[in-house]
Amino acid sequence: MVTLWGEDGVMIYNDAYSRFAGGRHPGIFGRKVREAWPEVADFNDNVMKVGLGGGTLAYRDQELILYRNGEPESVWLDLDYSPLLDERGKPAGVMAIVVETTAKIRAQRSLRDEREGLRRMFEQAPGFMAMVTGPKHVFSMANEAYCTLVGHREVLGKPVEEVLPEVVEQGFVTLLDQVYRSGRPHVGRGTLVRLRSAAGEPFEERYLDFIYQPVLSDGAVTGVFIQGYDVTEQKRVEIALRESERWFRSVAERAPVMLWMGDETGKCVYLNRAQRNFWGVSRESLEGFEWGATVHPEDRRKLRPFEKAMKAHTGFTVEIRMRRADGAYRTVMSTAQPRFGPRREFVGMIGVNVDVTETRENENAIRRETRKFATLNRTGAALAAELELEKIVQIATDACTDLVGAEFGSFFYNVFDDKGESYMLYTLSGVPREKFSKFPMPRNTAVFGPTFRGEGVVRSDDILQDPRYGKNAPYYGMPKGHLPVRSYLAVPVTSRTGEVIGGLFFGHSQPGRFLPEHEELLVGVAGHAATAIDNARLLQAAEREVAERRRAEAALQTLNTTLEQRVLEEVQERSKAEDQLRQIQKMEAVGQLTGGIAHDFNNMLAVIIGGLNLLQRKLKKGETDVERFIEGAIDGAQRAAALTQRLLAFSRQQPLAPEVLNPNRLVSGMTELLRRTLGEPISIETVLTAGLWQVQADPAQLESAILNLSVNARDAMPDGGKLTIETSNAFVDDAFAREFAITPGQYVLIAVADTGTGMTPEVIAKAFDPFYTTKSVGKGTGLGLSQVYGFVRQSGGHVKIYSEPGIGTTVKIYLPRHYGEAVAVNTESGVKAAYGGLPSEIVLVVEDEDRVRAVSVEALKELGYGVVEASTPAEALRILEGEGEIALLFTDVVMPQMSGRELADLARTRRPGLKVLYTTGYTRNAIVHNGILDPGTNLLTKPFSVEELANKVRAILDRN
Repeated sequence: MVTLWGEDGVMIYNDAYSRFAGGRHPGIFGRKVREAWPEVADFNDNVMKVGLGGGTLAYRDQELILYRNGEPESVWLDLDYSPLLDERGKPAGVMAIVVETTAKIRAQRSLRDEREGLRRMFEQAPGFMAMVTGPKHVFSMANEAYCTLVGHREVLGKPVEEVLPEVVEQGFVTLLDQVYRSGRPHVGRGTLVRLRSAAGEPFEERYLDFIYQPVLSDGAVTGVFIQGYDVTEQKRVEIALRESERWFRSVAERAPVMLWMGDETGKCVYLNRAQRNFWGVSRESLEGFEWGATVHPEDRRKLRPFEKAMKAHTGFTVEIRMRRADGAYRTVMSTAQPRFGPRREFVGMIGVNVDVTETRENENAIRRETRKFATLNRTGAALAAELELEKIVQIATDACTDLVGAEFGSFFYNVFDDKGESYMLYTLSGVPREKFSKFPMPRNTAVFGPTFRGEGVVRSDDILQDPRYGKNAPYYGMPKGHLPVRSYLAVPVTSRTGEVIGGLFFGHSQPGRFLPEHEELLVGVAGHAATAIDNARLLQAAEREVAERRRAEAALQTLNTTLEQRVLEEVQERSKAEDQLRQIQKMEAVGQLTGGIAHDFNNMLAVIIGGLNLLQRKLKKGETDVERFIEGAIDGAQRAAALTQRLLAFSRQQPLAPEVLNPNRLVSGMTELLRRTLGEPISIETVLTAGLWQVQADPAQLESAILNLSVNARDAMPDGGKLTIETSNAFVDDAFAREFAITPGQYVLIAVADTGTGMTPEVIAKAFDPFYTTKSVGKGTGLGLSQVYGFVRQSGGHVKIYSEPGIGTTVKIYLPRHYGEAVAVNTESGVKAAYGGLPSEIVLVVEDEDRVRAVSVEALKELGYGVVEASTPAEALRILEGEGEIALLFTDVVMPQMSGRELADLARTRRPGLKVLYTTGYTRNAIVHNGILDPGTNLLTKPFSVEELANKVRAILDRN
């Protein structure tokens, strides 16, 4: 309490006030109130004014900022002011009663803040919360999470059974009753509750973790606090996880592969049925099972990736041998990934084991087969190209030694003495010749005899135990110092005439090294070798024949000059010698042609047969990566087809489709093609004669001939040069015509000249021979000029070569002049798109070869046409006599009963206007006469592609 006396309010206060004044006491005792509390001077001025005026003032929890201890602080006060009267009854001062309420205000504010914090925490809690009171469980509080759970229904002030009637039947109100009565809390874990999100809406299932906590007041339960979490998603995940685990174990048990799980130490904690059967482990004995003991001792070092993965908690793949329950070691590929627990802790590995034993064995077998196939290809190609006898035998012996894995191999030539017991050692492989030089040649014993008599393959797993071995004096077996032989294999080499040329013999110091499959390989190589030896013998015989012819000519000349009286007899002898000479020359030409054809066709057939064999093997094993083998076989077949067309051109047997054309226009149209083909280093000049006569020739073949000559010219100018194509009119006199067997008269001359290396007279003499080439291996077939020669001769003309080494070469083509009107030449090139047909367009396919017919039928069906097939002309005629519509007759030309032309003629008597397409590999004279297709004839030459068939058939059917 403090008295403020007088107008200045001099302060006189008691002890309680002195404690309130703090650091200001005692300095303010007896001082004016304005000076004592300057910070609230205005407030006190008003107090003094009102009090001295006789009024009173009262304040409750008035906040003032005072400097009681030198620092400003907020204080709250209850203040009561009343006037003090003097003896006259007038106000002389003011009595102030001061009660500080700072502690109370701060406590209230703290409580309020605490309550606000609790309210915010209650509202913002991640779990749902609510308070129900009384035995009816009336909602007094509910946070946002709880309101969201119950679909934002109005709950406050309402009992549970009214707000949430659906939970009554589910027993939740009964649980509240029990908690309220007993005072014991109830805890629910993953409890299912069905709630409606709104009235009339279907029930929604939720899973809750919750607690009903009784609220006590003076020891009595007044309500229940509800708190919990919506764990629906977690529960669903747990249910799905349990179902997934159950499903995984069910699938894993039935899986054909071996599945396993291990813990963080690498110990197996689960094996599926396949893995348990592999190791012979039961579920009961799994705990004590040590899988590492099944690893092959030599493969334990291969487990390092597993050990690193266990430390790094990463996946791994290893391939090791493991012991199966039956004791056999199997190659197993084990692949695994790490497993992690709920807190991402490493708990072990899960993996799959695959028994790849057969796969690896198959891969090794394929590699062996591929190596054998490559060796056979190289050997076949080498034998086909070789004409020297010694090299042929060495190639065959080396190849066979490699194929069968022999330590040594040999070829013994079949040379008989008087007793029929002598065989000459021809070549060795795998050991030097000195190893056999000190031993006598083998004799006609029970071991060697069957081979040299051509009775078949002799194979012995252990020749020392063979009953045929060791029966003959003087050694009764192998002589001392002979190479050790246990495994023995021999195969005869037999000529096409049946003569046993010799034998291939192979040995190994270990028993059981040669297999039945080796017999098949050796028989194949022996056949190739026999053919090559026969060819080499034929060459030697031809050379001997030539030598004999030359000696005969020399003898004939001698007789003509010395024995005039025997002229007639000598003429006859000479005629005979000339016949022999022509025969020898014919044989030389045939031999060269046959050798060239055999060489090229053997190479192509090696690619085709090899590719198809590998394709067949891979398809049997279910492998589909076979595109390269198909492409290789197709490429080989296409090259073979091109070779046959060139041979037909050389032999003048190709069917020509001549047109009346102007050579100048044809050459002009080819200029751009030639520039692209020959390249920039070659400059091209055309010298075209005005008023050039026209010719009748196949334009495609003439273009091909000019292109062939241009490419040859380019190859003769490796450093670049000039190519000149010149046309002119020419006259062939009788002498020139007789010399080159053509008709005298007017011709069109097309000359192709280059500034290249030129040719010697010897080369010019052989330039048109088939398979003759001066180019390096792989740069030419030797058929280009022979093809040009065949086409020009078939067209009634002639080809002449003029050349000088170092200067260049000119090739002149003479074609007969055609008398008639000129027509435009179509020089467009390119392949038209292949268009298909309709099922209503029926094609009758007639072909006596079943496989060829099957391919044609399938191709036409693939193109969309309807197809009817016949294997004979008679069957085709029966079909044509029927009622069915036939849009096109597609027939082979050469067939046993009648030709395709005869069939077409008979077919048109039954169905006039029937469209016909012929196909053949060799036309004879059925539809081609003098090498020229009959007018109006449609021909598709075999072999043909599906695109060529599609274009030809579509063009014929669309033609009016």
